[in-house]
Amino acid sequence: MSVPRVLAIAGTDPTGGAGLQADLKAIAAHDGYGMGVVTALVAQNTHGVRSVHVPDVAFLREQLDAVSDDVTIDAVKIGMLGTAPVVRVVTDWLREHRPPVVVVDPVMVATSGDRLLDEDAAAAMGALFGLADLLTPNRAELQVLAELAGAGAAAGAAPSSLSSLDAARLVASTWDVLVLAKGGHDEGPTSDDVLVSPSGSARRFTAPRVATANTHGTGCSLSSAIATLAARHGDWELAVGVAKPWLTAALRGADALEVGSGNGPIDHGAVSRALLPEVRFTDVWWSDVSSVLQATIECGFLVGLRDGTLDADVFAGYLAQDVHYLRAYEQHLAALAASAAGAAAAGAAGAGAGAGRGPAAAAFWTAAAEGCAAEARDLHHRRLAGTHADDPVHPTCAGYLAHLQEAADSGSAAVLAAAVLPCFRVYAWAGAQLGAAPDGHAFADWITAYGDPGFAASSAEATRLVEEMAAAATPIERGRMARAFRRSTEWELAFFAMPLVVPGAGAAGAAPAIPADAGAAVSAAEATLPR
Repeated sequence: MSVPRVLAIAGTDPTGGAGLQADLKAIAAHDGYGMGVVTALVAQNTHGVRSVHVPDVAFLREQLDAVSDDVTIDAVKIGMLGTAPVVRVVTDWLREHRPPVVVVDPVMVATSGDRLLDEDAAAAMGALFGLADLLTPNRAELQVLAELAGAGAAAGAAPSSLSSLDAARLVASTWDVLVLAKGGHDEGPTSDDVLVSPSGSARRFTAPRVATANTHGTGCSLSSAIATLAARHGDWELAVGVAKPWLTAALRGADALEVGSGNGPIDHGAVSRALLPEVRFTDVWWSDVSSVLQATIECGFLVGLRDGTLDADVFAGYLAQDVHYLRAYEQHLAALAASAAGAAAAGAAGAGAGAGRGPAAAAFWTAAAEGCAAEARDLHHRRLAGTHADDPVHPTCAGYLAHLQEAADSGSAAVLAAAVLPCFRVYAWAGAQLGAAPDGHAFADWITAYGDPGFAASSAEATRLVEEMAAAATPIERGRMARAFRRSTEWELAFFAMPLVVPGAGAAGAAPAIPADAGAAVSAAEATLPR
């Protein structure tokens, strides 16, 4: 199925809620390819129109020809035209290049009540209506169209006294066109739109009325959606029937957009967004460091650990640095526990604990800190067996710890939590990559510790807590979290590469280089390392 190519001919809205900008959003929301020709530059916002600038109509024709000379147009939606010369240029072009679907939204009165079509232009619209398939006026515009049709006077009644249905039938028969009489301005629990044919037959489309003042651009958006859907389905009733619930969802999401302080726009992306899979911030961060993870699992240390060929003394040197690391890491986990407990206390006092914090989070970080201390005390010392116990802190270890300390000093528990998370995730991920160690493997206990289901569960819980904190953070703080996570992951790679880095080796060294900022970090870290 090809994507409908839909041309919108309309004025602009710099706030994006109506006009050409809304047209393109509605077309995209229905999987169409949107194109736009500007008829007028409108200075407006959610409170109303401030001024309108109409470019020379010769340029309007140049825009139209530029599209039709090159692109096959499946549907055209015509919105604000403004002046009689503009109406005539669009009408002349449409006679020459009429696509299969033509929808005219006779933009005459904005939601704010501003008049958007002058009297001469309104009088010139009749010829354009004769080339259209569907007109989509709002209630006020429908009465103007009925007046233009002139039959109201012949019947001895003012057009304004006609019902919407009678006015739609009058307009439909006058110009031999479908008319969608919209019920957005009516009262009652439902908003009913009626599709009226030139023969007078009608089909009603009903939807719940949405209680919102944010209806800016509703008409533009609906007409563009219908044009796109008609080009796809080839049926007007189907097009209206699909567009109607989409518009209802867009109205329901309007208030949450918080765009403007007047009559705000609808949410064109509400339906599409609801269909998208949930994207977690921590998953995006994890994808961001994929190349670092690949380099990590391929580094010589982990390869030797997996196949059992790693030199035992090299491994002992790694463990000595891991002890230095874990002692400091324990303090950072304890700080997160204290922060979460403080949030829990604030919540009890009525201030709220906040996402990713509170009693459960405090208990998790406390248990993690205690487990970290036990790891440094038991497994490492048993493995070291008296060797490397007095090894000084390696510059890579010091650099990593300086990075964590910087996160701790940031004043944000969320940034610190993001910084400590890679130690959970990378180790659990590495354990899954290494797999089970066979009997008699030289490093079976260590590989088993990497792949322990309990540690995997802890990694998942740490990720969940950090995800909650990221979701509750401001974009600025969330960016700091992402960068802290990225740098910690890079330091994890450097830490694994550390035991096999030849001192003084340059670019031809056997392992990835220590992060560029390691040297500067070492001196700062040495003052804070636990003894």
